[in-house]
Order: sequence, then C-alpha cells, then structure tokens
Amino acid sequence: MKHLLNLLAAVALLIWGTHLVRTGILRVFGANLRQFIARSVSTRFTAVLSGMGVTALVQSSTATALIVSSFVGQGLVGLPAALAVMLGADVGTSVMAVVFSLDLSWLSPLFIFVGVVLFISRKDTAAGRVGRVLIGLGLMLLALRLITESTTVLTQSPTVRTLLSALTSDLLLEIFTGAVLAVLSYSSLATVLLTATLAGSGGIPVDVALGLVVGANLGSGLLAVMTTLRANIQTRQVPLGNLFFKIIGVVIMTPMIGLWLQHARPHVPDIASLVVLFHLAFNLVVGLVCIALTGTVARAVQKLLPVADAQAAAGSRPQHLDPSALATPSLAISCAAREALHQADVVESMLLGLHQVIRTDDQKLAEDLRKLDDQVDELYSAIKYYMTKISREALDEREGRRWADIISFTINMEQIGDIIERVLIDIEDKKIKKGRHFSEAGMEEINELHTRLVANLRLAMSVFLNGNVRDAQKLLEEKARFRDLERAYSATHLARLSDNTVQSIETSSLHIDLISELKRINSLLCSIAYPILESAGALAPSRLKPTPEQI
Repeated sequence: MKHLLNLLAAVALLIWGTHLVRTGILRVFGANLRQFIARSVSTRFTAVLSGMGVTALVQSSTATALIVSSFVGQGLVGLPAALAVMLGADVGTSVMAVVFSLDLSWLSPLFIFVGVVLFISRKDTAAGRVGRVLIGLGLMLLALRLITESTTVLTQSPTVRTLLSALTSDLLLEIFTGAVLAVLSYSSLATVLLTATLAGSGGIPVDVALGLVVGANLGSGLLAVMTTLRANIQTRQVPLGNLFFKIIGVVIMTPMIGLWLQHARPHVPDIASLVVLFHLAFNLVVGLVCIALTGTVARAVQKLLPVADAQAAAGSRPQHLDPSALATPSLAISCAAREALHQADVVESMLLGLHQVIRTDDQKLAEDLRKLDDQVDELYSAIKYYMTKISREALDEREGRRWADIISFTINMEQIGDIIERVLIDIEDKKIKKGRHFSEAGMEEINELHTRLVANLRLAMSVFLNGNVRDAQKLLEEKARFRDLERAYSATHLARLSDNTVQSIETSSLHIDLISELKRINSLLCSIAYPILESAGALAPSRLKPTPEQI
C-alpha cells in the first residue's frame, strides 16, 4: 500500500511540475511568444517551426493551441496557418518527451535549489518567474525517478506480477485510457512520460504503453477542444481542426504498433526510449501527412463552425473574453483590451447616431441608441468580471499598469454611454416632442464640437491600443481646445439670446446642457492619455501656480 501511494504521489508531482513549467514560461515570455508566432506564419514551413519552438519551450501543445486560437479569434492569423502551427506544436511536445526520457535526474536537485532561491528572493520579478520554471523542471525530473523506483518495487510483488501476466491487450481500451489520462492531467507530455517510465520499469507491457501513447495524443486534441468550448467561433476552430489531425494520426498509427515493435525494438533496447520515440514518430507522421491538408481541414472546420451565423447570433455580446486564456495572464490582458475596444466601438455608434438624431429629429433612432447603452453596460460588467479573474500576482509591472488602464478605459466608456443616453432623453423631451430647432449658428457650433469629439474618441482608442506618447500629448492638447470652444460657444449663444433670436431662446436650456455634456465626454476621453504620459514622465506634478508661501 505504501509503495502504491508513493507511485500516486510521484505521478501527482510530475503533473504539478509540468504545470509549474507551463505557467512559468507563459508568465515570463507570454507576450514575446505571441509576437514570435504572429511573425512566423507567413508560410506553412515557418508556421510549423514556430509551433515546434514555442511548444518545446512551454512544454504544452494545449497552451500553444490557446495562444494560436486567440490569434485566429482576433483575425490576426488565418486558420490554415494556425493549423500548421499546431502540427509543429505536437512535434515540439514529442521532442521534449524524448529529452525528458534521458537520465537527467542529476539535474533535479540543482534546478530545485536554484529555482527556490530565485523564487523566494525575487518573487515578483522575471528572475522569480524563471525560478518557478526551474522548480517545475526539477520536480518533473524528480518525479520520473520516483516513478521508476516505485514501479520497480511494485513489480517485485507476487500479486502485481500475477496481475501483469494476466493482463491482455485491448487496444481500444488503451487508447481510451490514454486520452482520459491526458485530459485529467491537462498534459499529454506528462501522460507520455508516465507511460514510458512505467513501461521502462516493467510496470506495464510495452504494447500497452504504445496504445496509451496513441490515446494521449488523441486526449491532447480533446483537451484543447474542451478548454475552448465557451470561446468565440474563430477561437474554437483551431482546436477542432487539430483534433481532426489527431484522429487521422490515430487511424494511421494504430495499425503500425505491431510493425513498430517488430522493426524498432531490435534497434532501441531501452523500453522507455522505444515508447517516447513512438510518440515522436506518431506526430512526425501526422505532420508530414497533414501539412498538405491544412487548407482542406480549415474549410471543413469553417463549414462545421460558420463564423457569419455566429456573429449574427452574438450581436454585441462579449466576443473576445476567452476563458481559456485566463491561465496565461498576458494573453488574458490582450483579450480584455480587445473587448474594451469592442465596447468603445458601440460607444462610437451611439455618438455618431446622436448627431443624426440632433439633425433629423428621428425619435425611433433615439430609442434604438438608448438601448445600445444597455449593451455598453453589459460589456463593462463582463470585462470587469473577466479582469477580476486574472491573477494580479502573475502580472509584471507593465502588465499590471495595462490591467489598470483597461479598467479605467472601460469605466470611461460606460460613463460616456450614460451621458449620451441622458442627452438623447433631453433631445426627445425638449426638442423632438416640442417641435423645436436649433438656430443655424447654434447648429454649426454643435456640428463643430461633435466632429472634434468623434475625432478625439478615435484618437483615444488609438492611444489606448498603442500607448503612443505623442498621440497621448495630442489628445491632452485637445482637452484645452475643446474647453475653449465650449466657453466661446456659450458666450455666442448668450449673445444670440440678447439679440432675441427665437430659436435660440426656445432651445437655450438644451443648447447649454448639450455643449456642457459634450465637454464632459471629451474630458473622459482625454483622461485616457494621463496613464500613458505619467508612465513616460511627461506630466508635470501640478498645474497649480505656487503660492507666495511656497516661493
């Protein structure tokens, strides 16, 4: 019983070590990995190589699938190129399995010691996150050694020997078991390493181990599909296409198990190496066969998961808040920023519609625009809830600032939506229902302010997206210009009242309130520039003049 518990603990340690390495690498290099993939999909060959490189580093084809899926969801990468990346990702996982099958147990204490020192001494820095990765690597190597020792002891038991000798090979059951293990452990790599270690120590027959490896590959495809079930359609297309590749691989390689044992075993006497090399062969064959099928599979997936119908059904609901990305904070931040821009697009629609209502007195349009504010509020709530689920501890200083900027941006958009809704209600009550109109001069002033406001909204979105300091300075300069225009137009409106202009008198309250609300909206837009300028050191400590006592 004690040895069985030792084996289960070692398996748990292997899974935990794999998790530490995956999350640690993504936290240190997440943004850089995403940029590397985005730049490497110009051809199928480079896409495959990028998938191999990223997955060899992250040690998880599922993590790579989530990154690539988010790119497809954002329209940054085509589906065929993304599927090519996934073929390389599976090969990368296989290569790492071969590396870990070597006797590297002597590195385990070194990795754990150095990792703990770095993690404790510099916890919230990049060095601390590298320490987390080293701890994970050390635990994986330690776990593999413990699994070998535990199974060696267990196989010496007469009871276990009797069970093993009575074990008959049921290939479908082996494939199913391997798939379940990969899903439960959230890692096909951990499953393959466990299988190879058990086979190498005599814990399971080698033909059973190969069946489990086939199942582990299928399980990794299922895992990515299950992880992205709640994501948007584009994001779900990549895991589904990759699952098709896995199924093709199972169909091709299952009959090859006997041939592999017959021809490869004489040249590879080490059983554990035989198992991991079969895993590598599985994914190399799938890659070679399926690289020419990426376009065909992409078209099949797009027929099964059509984007157009999904977008029509989705309306203005959250489109980019991928729950599967929460395991990768840098990726989750990117998803939240994308959704914040979606919220800003809805606000822009409200702002453009507001001007049309002012000019045409279209009450039906005004009612439709007020309903859009509910969508803005819903998007704000969804983004805020999503952001609270991102681990702040896993964010570096730059990502922490970005987290705060996204929250501030969405709050501002929500407040702008509320202001536009109030303005629409005032226009309906004070202008449309009473049949009143602005004077020609007053309408020109409103047109000028509205034009500037739309331009500033688009500039604010650009500043939020790119963080350009010059654009942020330009946006802040617009705040002063808009304030001066609002004061000047208030004065000219009062002059028209003095001249007894009838239209100005009838719409005086609405006119003053309207230009005041437009200024408030502009102030909220311009406030987006402050975090960018503060980070760049381009803000003065205070705009107040010093008092005589301070001089």
